[in-house]
Amino acid sequence: MGKAARRVRGVAFTDRALLGRAALNALLKLNPAKLVRNPVIFVTEVVAILVTLLTGLGAARGQGFAFQAGIAAWLWLTVVFATFAEAVAEGRGRAQAESLRRARGDARAKLLLRLDDRTLWQPRGATELKVGDLVLVEAGDIIPSDGEIVEGIASVNEAAVTGESAPVIRESGGDRSAVTGGTLVVSDWLVVRITAAPGSTFLDRMITLIEGAARQKTPNEVALDILLAGMTIIFLIAVASLVGLASWNGRPPSVPVLAALLVTLIPTTIGGLLSAIGIAGMDRLVRFNVLATSGRAVEAAGDVDVLLLDKTGTITFGNRQAAGFVPAPGIAERELAEAAVLASLGDETPEGRSILTFARERHGVVAPALPAGAKVVPFTAQTRLSGLDLMDGQYRKGAVDSLARSLGIAIPPALAEAVERIARQGGTPLAVGRDGVVLGAIELKDIVKPGIRERFAELRRMGIRTVMVTGDNRLTAAAIAAEAGVDDFLAEATPEQKLGYIRKAQGEGRLVAMAGDGTNDAPALAQADVGLAMQTGTQAAREAGNMVDLDSDPTKLIEVVEIGKQLLITRGALTTFSIANDVAKYFAILPAIFVVSYPELGVFNVMRLASPESAILSAVIFNALIIVALVPLALRGVAYAPVGAAALLRRNLLIYGLGGIVVPFVGIKLIDLLLTLFGMA
Repeated sequence: MGKAARRVRGVAFTDRALLGRAALNALLKLNPAKLVRNPVIFVTEVVAILVTLLTGLGAARGQGFAFQAGIAAWLWLTVVFATFAEAVAEGRGRAQAESLRRARGDARAKLLLRLDDRTLWQPRGATELKVGDLVLVEAGDIIPSDGEIVEGIASVNEAAVTGESAPVIRESGGDRSAVTGGTLVVSDWLVVRITAAPGSTFLDRMITLIEGAARQKTPNEVALDILLAGMTIIFLIAVASLVGLASWNGRPPSVPVLAALLVTLIPTTIGGLLSAIGIAGMDRLVRFNVLATSGRAVEAAGDVDVLLLDKTGTITFGNRQAAGFVPAPGIAERELAEAAVLASLGDETPEGRSILTFARERHGVVAPALPAGAKVVPFTAQTRLSGLDLMDGQYRKGAVDSLARSLGIAIPPALAEAVERIARQGGTPLAVGRDGVVLGAIELKDIVKPGIRERFAELRRMGIRTVMVTGDNRLTAAAIAAEAGVDDFLAEATPEQKLGYIRKAQGEGRLVAMAGDGTNDAPALAQADVGLAMQTGTQAAREAGNMVDLDSDPTKLIEVVEIGKQLLITRGALTTFSIANDVAKYFAILPAIFVVSYPELGVFNVMRLASPESAILSAVIFNALIIVALVPLALRGVAYAPVGAAALLRRNLLIYGLGGIVVPFVGIKLIDLLLTLFGMA
């Protein structure tokens, strides 16, 4: 997508109000009952409590406590900085949710008493509406709740929800009939049938999900938590063993020193940033106007290799639109266009309106007002014709065979050949007649959304296979597939066949994404690893998917996949950095602790730190500060580039592995110099 105007605005990391609230929430998160979910930081807090108690006890006995107090203070800051990272990530989501609450406001509704009389309505609060109620929404009104348009056409400003600045057209029928509570009707009017109960509207769910209340850890996060917990237990055992070894040698280190050793050994960096990375992944999706109902879906998107897309309303605009005029021999194209406009004046279908639009854009033929005495001939399933009777002539349009039969004539061979060509290419030909003479044909076709071919090419470069699924016949499907540039297509597909295709691909070990908008797509959206439903689609589709695209752009999956991959890459990069910088800290703290008992360990003091106390305190301070330094990267994410796994591993090892070793050496040495300069160690 790439346009800031199409994204829900994010909240900058440097926002003072955000940082202030995050600092307060970070302190509230120190509750051990909440922190126990993060084993590494929980152990750090327990150690901080122990060192604080021992420092206080030493001070009460008149013993020197400055060094121990310094260790205790920085252990607490390590815990606070870790909870601060999570609080900042959550705070960004809450700030966005609050802006949505303001957009929703205290909306009022006009409850219709009769569908056939828009003047009969009663005022209602949006929270008083029930599923099935009909409401009138006029220019300047806020749509009070989620619903389906049953009558009317209007321009709707959805910027409050989607971030889209330009109003969009919403109308009854087709794939543009769904509306979202909290959006503004700019012109005309709509009659909307309410489809969501109070408190369960799309906007309510969006607010809840953005705030993170319903977020659960993904399998990858759970696995990493288990790994970090395992490493923590291993280092607990290792530190306990060192105590026994040093005690046997007659020089056991103090508890605060051992506490510092433990905290610098365990992977506190990634432990403190893990939650922030996951929350930020969902936050980035929201800023691309995609709402994910679970972190699992975001993570799965990073590994998707097959994408199924429904044709109608997803790849195409949904309603067949006029795409060409084919005049009969001896008839000018403008003459055909003028007759087509008159035959379509009384046609309120999307197809009929598209003929008026196409004639205006192609030939400058503007639809006139219905003349006095004109008789509209409505379309019926029996006649398959519609038209207009005027004083100076009769105009008809409809199915080619129906029009020929009605006029009692044969279609000219040249025109019949053109009609057959349109049908072979997947279009729908409509014949136009005037006073018993066939003037030509209108080509209706599914209009592929602009730019979609290039986007599919980009998905192909990312290693994702695109498959179009449609209920249309094979000829129509082949034509649309070729125009859109998908890798494969499934024609005449039933909901069961879509579901079977996904299950088969999953059985082969593939991760499948499905993009759709219709009720018939709901089973496939529910089965897919990533189900991306279009916001303009049906309620069933939106509820079945685990993501909803507020822009109704199926190629948005590119952004979804990039964010999923970015989440995985960020987590991997920071895990690599965390483990690597722990290695560097060993060279600072281990010689400092045991150099008195084992002078030969002095050879490992490669940083030439001033004293054992300075080395220990410098390592603990760096261990806390590095979490804060990495918070912006955890929230922003490591940039994604479409490279192979081997290249990605090399990049991680070179940048975050090597960097994770070099940065602590530089940082700890710099802190040591400052502590020595100010006589603090």
